[in-house]
Amino acid sequence: MSSGGGYKPVNTARRTITTVSKRKRSSISEPVHRPHPPIAPGPIRKASKSSRRRRRIRKERASSSVERQWVFSASNSRNLKDKLVLVSYNLLGVDNASNHMDLYYNIPPQHLEWSRRKHLICKEISRYNATILCLQASSDLYYYILYWMINMDFACEVDRFDDLDGLLKNRGFQGVHKRRTGEASDGCSIFWKEKLFKLLHHQEIEFDSFGLRNNVAQLCVLEMNCEDPESKLRVQSSEQTSTSPRRLVVGNIHVLFNPKRGDIKLGQVRLLLERAYKLSQEWGNIPVAIAGDLNSTPKSAIYDFVASADLDTQLHDRRQISGQSELDTKPSPFRNHYAVSVSQTNEWSQEELQLATGGQATTHVRHQLKLNSAYAGVPGTHRTRDQCGEPLATTSHSRFQGTVDYIWHTKELVPVRVLETLPTDVLRRTGGLPSEKWGSDHLAIACELGFVGE
Repeated sequence: MSSGGGYKPVNTARRTITTVSKRKRSSISEPVHRPHPPIAPGPIRKASKSSRRRRRIRKERASSSVERQWVFSASNSRNLKDKLVLVSYNLLGVDNASNHMDLYYNIPPQHLEWSRRKHLICKEISRYNATILCLQASSDLYYYILYWMINMDFACEVDRFDDLDGLLKNRGFQGVHKRRTGEASDGCSIFWKEKLFKLLHHQEIEFDSFGLRNNVAQLCVLEMNCEDPESKLRVQSSEQTSTSPRRLVVGNIHVLFNPKRGDIKLGQVRLLLERAYKLSQEWGNIPVAIAGDLNSTPKSAIYDFVASADLDTQLHDRRQISGQSELDTKPSPFRNHYAVSVSQTNEWSQEELQLATGGQATTHVRHQLKLNSAYAGVPGTHRTRDQCGEPLATTSHSRFQGTVDYIWHTKELVPVRVLETLPTDVLRRTGGLPSEKWGSDHLAIACELGFVGE
């Protein structure tokens, strides 16, 4: 054969054999595919009640494991010798819970039971080591707390505060309670640690006396016991012995809820601040601390009024002056206190102006206290605070999630630390309050305040 590009049968045979072998392997290894018979469409299966319940319980347990933390001020507080811990808490009265079940339609029934909630609330309050308590929506819970404070193992039914007044001294707290006027059974209560403070003056405000509905407020003048061993407040020298004792005015309020009646809300807040200022002056220009549920958000005109001491009512719609969106008649997803967008209708009647301002020929509301928010004075994180420095949420139920509870103070008091609220994502996972861990639809707010100067 020539050495040119001739035909080579051996190589060709090998290629042929190789090709056949590959084909055989391919035909052997490939599975036989047969079409499946069509599947008839069926109904979509919903999760069973038990599976939904298990998911809810898992979410609640994950959320309940989150603990609230104290956050400290960046300023140096070592020189502040005299301090107090003030706790403000809307307890969700029994009647309020039963009369507004639409707000708690997604809350397990056992979480609304008073027999369960009262134990959670009492345990929570004890963790904060308060020296002053301002409670709102307190009714029979008030009496239960009194018994709990004296280490009794069960709650007794009582109908008179005086019956327990002497027993309080055994545990260390004294208190005053003011019931709402009208048919409601709840009200406001102020407690103070008896070894740390003594009551010099107590004043009650019944707003219906001023045409401002059945809500109430309280004012107490308290004096600090400087030589109490528990407080570790000692007189350091004879010079300090001659100085006046620490005194302060404590105000407690639960403002009307109705979002449409901003005139009533504003009038209630105005009247409390007027009375607090007057007491402060009468007792020697002493510091003031105001706590309570204002039923107004940090973005509201009422909040601005408290912070700036001045408000022109003609710039605001009275129906939106609290920053609360009007609640629908049907359950709706969570709203937050940023989600209020309404058309302004700034017309006020003469009666509404008089209720709001306290005068007949003015559209401005003013007060003489220079107040600062305790929470705004101690920086927090974006998970728990808004742009004002206030908590993102102090209350959470099926129709609203936002902040309505506050602690305000004059410049003679400075915040040392505040108790952070829960992040909003944690609150959403619970499905609202009360929950497995928290006994009210509000979160308690707390701060430690120090007296400025000697």
